[in-house]
Amino acid sequence: MAPKVLISDQLSPTAVQIFKDHGIDVDYQPSLGKDKDKLAEVIGNYDGLAIRSATKVTEKIIAAAGNLKVVGRAGIGVDNVDIPAATAKGIIVMNTPFGNSITTAEHAIAMMFACARQLPAADASTQAGKWEKSRFMGVELTAKTLGIIGCGNIGSIVADRALGLKMRVVAFDPFLSHERAEDLGVEKVELDELFARADVITLHTPLTDKTRNIIDAAAIEKMKKGVIIVNCARGGLVVEADLRAALDAGKVSAAGIDVFEVEPAKENVLFGHPNVVCTPHLGAATTEAQENVALQIAEQMSDYLLKGAVSNAVNSPSITAEEAPKLKPFVKLAEQLGSFAGQLTESGLKKVRIEYEGAVAEMNAKALTAAAITGLLRPLLQDVNMVSAPVIARERGIMIEEVRREQVGVYESHIRLTVETDRQSRSVAGTVFSDGKPRLIQIKGINMDAELGPNMLYVSNKDKPGFIGHLGMVLGTAGVNIATFNLGRSAPGEDAICLIEVDGPVSDAVANSIAGLENVVQVKRLSF
Repeated sequence: MAPKVLISDQLSPTAVQIFKDHGIDVDYQPSLGKDKDKLAEVIGNYDGLAIRSATKVTEKIIAAAGNLKVVGRAGIGVDNVDIPAATAKGIIVMNTPFGNSITTAEHAIAMMFACARQLPAADASTQAGKWEKSRFMGVELTAKTLGIIGCGNIGSIVADRALGLKMRVVAFDPFLSHERAEDLGVEKVELDELFARADVITLHTPLTDKTRNIIDAAAIEKMKKGVIIVNCARGGLVVEADLRAALDAGKVSAAGIDVFEVEPAKENVLFGHPNVVCTPHLGAATTEAQENVALQIAEQMSDYLLKGAVSNAVNSPSITAEEAPKLKPFVKLAEQLGSFAGQLTESGLKKVRIEYEGAVAEMNAKALTAAAITGLLRPLLQDVNMVSAPVIARERGIMIEEVRREQVGVYESHIRLTVETDRQSRSVAGTVFSDGKPRLIQIKGINMDAELGPNMLYVSNKDKPGFIGHLGMVLGTAGVNIATFNLGRSAPGEDAICLIEVDGPVSDAVANSIAGLENVVQVKRLSF
């Protein structure tokens, strides 16, 4: 019997035809995504579900999807899909992360021109019968400096277009290597330098804990007077009230905003300002982009349902049924090692070396390496997955090296991940014990045995008497409950590491108190 696919959102007729050409039974009901009860009632009849943003694939929908094998999102964002619920039920969730990159980049360029030449206000004035030529004095973009925050797939396209406009381009992106920056023709800089030099700033980074409110009052204070700010990436990257205040004060001359903290944005503090250009999240809204992502998701879903091929899956690497039982614990280990290193990395990545020793060296290294790179990149690039991670790493000029060797240590299998940045080299190693749970066995050459939990606290310090007591006092006074406490040191009185699992997230105040303790070198809050 042919697989059955339900399309519950508006999708191109060409995508429908692709399913049919592959011999898949396709049911096109573009309004069904808005009727949650009806969708829950019928979803059990389908092997695949193709959606855009209107359909909410909730835990209730997934619970009712007895035969569902794959959810395909035509677009990049999958926040309308309960991915943990889908994963628990073995449902692959796919997206199309690169289908609308050019469209979004072009919209950012359009916003730059609209702000620089006050086009919307000039149009409204002229159509109102006024002729206010002297009022709308603009600025040229030629020879100006463009600062790009996030120089990945979309940011690099913006850089290319800006160079074509004869602009100077500086970029801040911790994952952008100097070699990749040279290839793009941009200058890699730190964030504060970008703020100080840029005439125009455009954001092309996902919203993560590290990028949230990246442009606030303090950041704006570091910028040139008259700077133009463009955000076509994610709401929440810019503190809207701070931007409005800077516009009112004349510090920021204009802003082009396509995304908002709350959407749909029916009301917003930026609305009504004469030097603000607002659009309703149009970054991906072109005929070509909508067609591209629809065709891509139809092809990806067809390949999976008919051949078992997994492309752009956000919740699964490419693993065969035969190797899955042995490989999956090591996939989790590899991703945790990557995440551990990624959350501790604060400067540009140059090289990643992954060593597989013992029995794990005979396993599917492609899936393991993809998992490690996914964990490494995800702290700053939220939408990265096990398929896109190696591609994104290559785009940023990050060298990936794999080494396999026979067992030489005490562990039957272990994985070591070494990250080389502009400033330092850092390594972390782990294994999987007989209980199937990953463990860290070494950090920066210091031996320990630690299982990673949802909320962790990493403290590096000098090994001095009384330090553990002072650390415990800070946590206890703050009401932070310790679940596990793991210690390691290189030698008596030398470098030491504490890796602590706590029952909930640690506040800024507590982290700052620990950082202020004598002999503390670094404090990081980690989540897994």
